[in-house]
Formats: sequence, C-alpha cells, structure tokens
Amino acid sequence: MTVRIIDRRFDSKHKSSVNRGRFIDRFKGQIRKAVADAINKRGIRDIDNGEKIGIPGKDIGEPQFEHGKGGVWETVRPGNDRFSSKDQVDRPKGGASGSGKGQASQDGEGLDEFMFTLTKEEFLDIFFDELALPNLVKQHLAHVEQYRRVRAGYTQSGVPTNINLARTMRGAAGRRIAVGGPYAAQLRALLTELDELKNKLADDDPELERLRREIARLRAKMDKVPFVDTFDLRYNNRIRVPQPSTQAVMFCLLDVSGSMDEGRKNIAKRFFMLLYLFLTRNYERIEVVFIRHHTVASEVDEDEFFTSRESGGTVVSSALELMRKIIVDRYPSSQWNIYGAQASDGDNWDNDSARCRELLEQLLLPITQYFAYIEITDGPAQNLWDEYAKLEAAHTDHFAMRRIATAADIYPVFRDLFKRKV
Repeated sequence: MTVRIIDRRFDSKHKSSVNRGRFIDRFKGQIRKAVADAINKRGIRDIDNGEKIGIPGKDIGEPQFEHGKGGVWETVRPGNDRFSSKDQVDRPKGGASGSGKGQASQDGEGLDEFMFTLTKEEFLDIFFDELALPNLVKQHLAHVEQYRRVRAGYTQSGVPTNINLARTMRGAAGRRIAVGGPYAAQLRALLTELDELKNKLADDDPELERLRREIARLRAKMDKVPFVDTFDLRYNNRIRVPQPSTQAVMFCLLDVSGSMDEGRKNIAKRFFMLLYLFLTRNYERIEVVFIRHHTVASEVDEDEFFTSRESGGTVVSSALELMRKIIVDRYPSSQWNIYGAQASDGDNWDNDSARCRELLEQLLLPITQYFAYIEITDGPAQNLWDEYAKLEAAHTDHFAMRRIATAADIYPVFRDLFKRKV
C-alpha cells in the first residue's frame, strides 16, 4: 500500500530548515563520524561534494512521557491449546524469506538506518567544525576591500531620515534667543515706560499711542522669527572608514622524489586538498603558494601541484630555501600571517636534513605563525624527523609534527594540527 503525505501548511519553501539544523546539532557526533568515514573513501577532486549519511535507527529514538492507566485493573487472559506455563518459544526467523531489501538481523529483529543527504555547505561545516589557523593575530590595512560606516558629527545637508531632532531644536532655540534678544530688551523697556505714563497721562494722549504702536511693532518682529529655520537643520553625518582585515599566506611544500610512491603522494595530496578547502572557506583574504621539490624546488600552480608526475632525487632544503625567497620578495612578515605545511616521507641526505633544521630554526620559524610537518611513512622515523624533533621542544607554540601511515590517519591528524585553541 502506497502512502502519500501532502503538506498544506502555509509556510515558506524552507519550512524545515530550522528543524533540520536542530537535528544536525543533536546528532552531530554520529554525523561527524560518518563524514570522517566518507572523506577516507573519496577522491581528491570530489572532496567538497555533499554526502548521503546514515544514522542507526536505535540512535534516533527519544524518551516520551505517556499517561498511565491508573487505578486498579482486573483482566482476563484467553487460554490457548498450544503452550503451557514455562514453555520456550522460538525466535521469529528473519532473512531470505522476507521481501524487504535490508540486511537481516541474527536476532530476528532490528531497525533500518535513517538515511538523509547533507548538502555541500552542511558537509563542509561539519568537516571544518572547530578548526582554525593558530595565532592569526596580525592586522593590517593593506588591500582593504570592505568598509564600515561610522558616525562623524553633524552636517547641514542630508536626507530627512537622518535629521537629528535634538541637535536641530537646540540650534533653533539658540538662534531664536540670539535674534530676538535685542527686541525683547526693547519691549521690556517700552512696557515699563508705558506703565509709568498711564498714571500721569490720559488714555488718548499721543505719547501713549506712540508707545503702544512701538510695542505692537516689536511684537510683530518677534513673531516673524521662525521657530525652526532651514539654517537650524542638522543631519547625522556618516563616513566610510576602512575595515581592518586579516590576511595570511599558506605555503604547501610537497616532496615528489622517487622515494615518494604514488600511494604516499596521494595521501599528501589529500591532506593539502583538505588544507586548501579549509583556508579558502574560512578566511576571506588568503593566498596559497604551492611548492614541489625533489633535488630542486619550484613554485607551481594548483593543477600542476596535484597532477604533475615529475620526480627525481631528494634535497628537502631546496623547498625551504625557495619558501624563504618568496617570503622576502612578496610576503613581508610585518603585513602577512605566514603559515607552512610540509609533507614528505622523511627520506633525505643526513647533511641536508641538518640544513633543513637550521633553515627552519634560524630563518623560517621566527617569521611564521605556524609550521606543520607531516611525515608519510609506516616504518621507523627517518633522519628528517629526527632533526625536526630537536625543534619541537623549543617551538611548541608554532611548530608541530605528525606521522601519517594510511589514508585513515589524514582526518584525525588534520583536526589535531588545526584545532581551535581555547
């Protein structure tokens, strides 16, 4: 039997968005685990798509309150001719005899998974939840693209909606006092003189008529002083000021030497792809520099960084030297937050590994906010790891190193390196 439910509620087409958000918040733990599992199965290019998520039915049950029957009840149970007291009843058989498409349970009972689809935005929100670039603190006003409007006193011109009534009325009162002050003084003097002459002269005396005409003339002048003149109008003035913004540059250093087989390169590419999506999603002005190296290092674009098959020997210091040169030429540390992430299998010449440590310690770490080293190997630590380990204790705030053995380790390591600092 087919059941159709028609929703005739008077609401917008996004009526369920609030409830959907509550549902995702409530089951975020299960959803985050499903997202992590999905990442490990994806290719590099489709990592930012949506995902169909399943939650076990038993996890979405909620306790409910119900009214009990109450009182004292007596019931009569019907008898049967098949079972007696303490007889054992077999469990219902499940599996192939049913017509459903779900998997059968060994216990003969169960609940189907609750399936729903995460949009691209929801998928990335959950994936990048609670992540942030560490130590993003430097502020600058270069290349500002956003402005904000702030109050900046008053102006005599503007639109009616910006009139400042208090300032306008205060100015009008002051103008009336200033303009009408001399007239008020003359009027008081004439009124005093008129009162004195009334006791001495007759009412039709020409002098009294003159005083009355002068008093009427002054009062007419005072009445002509406008209550609010256009000169009194004051408008709130607002000006555009640059909004300080934060800018950062991220250096991605990838080892493409012969010892980095295709599996290790793929793990490194996945890690950098996550990092690239994370940066472009969370920071409005962020630049990413891609550097590939074997015996020599070169700056490449995003497509070549992830797809080129060029390979060779191993001189890791060439990548760090190129990073230093690019920083000096294009990204002064006084204006940019500088970050670096390096992925390698750690196989390097002993003397060059020592050179890498010196470059980091003396030239790069003093001007970078954060530098992360990822060693992709499932064997013992290599000489590059041993050299970098000497730096970790002295630079715990802005240097970190982790090892990745399989693709399943990418997501936990990524979250550990870039988790938000409390």
